[in-house]
Amino acid sequence: MMDWGGPSFVISIIAVSYGAWLINNWIRAKHGYELEDEWGGKSKRQDSAETEKLRKENRELHGKLDEMQDRMIVLEKIVTDRGYSLSEEIEALRDKDNGVPLDMESKEQA
Repeated sequence: MMDWGGPSFVISIIAVSYGAWLINNWIRAKHGYELEDEWGGKSKRQDSAETEKLRKENRELHGKLDEMQDRMIVLEKIVTDRGYSLSEEIEALRDKDNGVPLDMESKEQA
C-alpha cells in the first residue's frame, strides 16, 4: 500500500506536474504559441529575420493574387458579355475611352 503522506508521493506529484508543464510548453513552441514561464507569465516568441522575410513575401503574393483576380474578372466579363463581340472589346481597350468603343454612339443610333 502506498503512503499518501510520504515524501515519495509528494515527489512523484511534483515530477508529474513538472513533466506535464514541459510537454505543454514543447507543444506550444512547436505550434508557435506563446510560452509560459514557471510563474504563469507569457513570453512571446521572437520572429527571426527569415520569418519576417516570409511574411513580407506572403503579403506581396496576396497583393499580386488580388490583382490577378481583378484582371480575371475583367476578362470573364469581356468573354461572356453577349452585347459585344470579342474583337470590339479588344478595340475598345486599344482606343481606351473609359473602356467603351469609340464608335459606340453610331451603333446605338442604328
